[in-house]
Parts: sequence; structure tokens; C-alpha cells
Amino acid sequence: MAGKYTNDAQQRLLKIVLAMFGDVVNGYLPSELQKTVGCSAGTMTRDLDNLDTAGLARQDAETGRWTLTPRLPQQTIKVWSAIDRAEQRVQEAKQRFTRNPD
Repeated sequence: MAGKYTNDAQQRLLKIVLAMFGDVVNGYLPSELQKTVGCSAGTMTRDLDNLDTAGLARQDAETGRWTLTPRLPQQTIKVWSAIDRAEQRVQEAKQRFTRNPD
């Protein structure tokens, strides 16, 4: 459901990034991404250039394929670390409540 502040170009960039997570090793040709998000070749060129400028994607000069840079995937480490810390706090709370009182 689109809100009044939803922007088609921003939504397309997000779709491209999410699609690129599908193959972080080989990457995608612009034409493959273009089909995935349903835009013109010129629009895809502009979008990929913006992702490159932001440091989120890069193009392999030899193959022409685009891959994500480590910048976004590395953020998953922060997510898992936060989940691990939260899980540890829950376990500590469970232990406090299951101890035999003195």
C-alpha cells in the first residue's frame, strides 16, 4: 500500500538492491535487473550509477555484471549481533526466574 510520500524511483532502487542479494557472487547484468524491476535501460543505468555513487553496488569491468559491495551485507553482522545480545538477556531473565529461592 503506497503512502502519500512513496516515491517510485526510491522504491525501484530498493527493489534493485533486494534483487541483487540473490547473487552476491556473480552479480547481474543490467538487462537482468531491468527485467526484474520493469524499467527502461536508461533508467537502470541511472539507478545503478546512483547505487555505485552511494557505495552500495559496483560493476565488474570485465563482465559488465553488477554486484553489491560489502557495505550492506556487512550490516547483517550488526543485526545478528543485536539478536544474540537480546537472546542472551532473555536467557539471563529466564535463569533468574527459574532459580530456586533462598
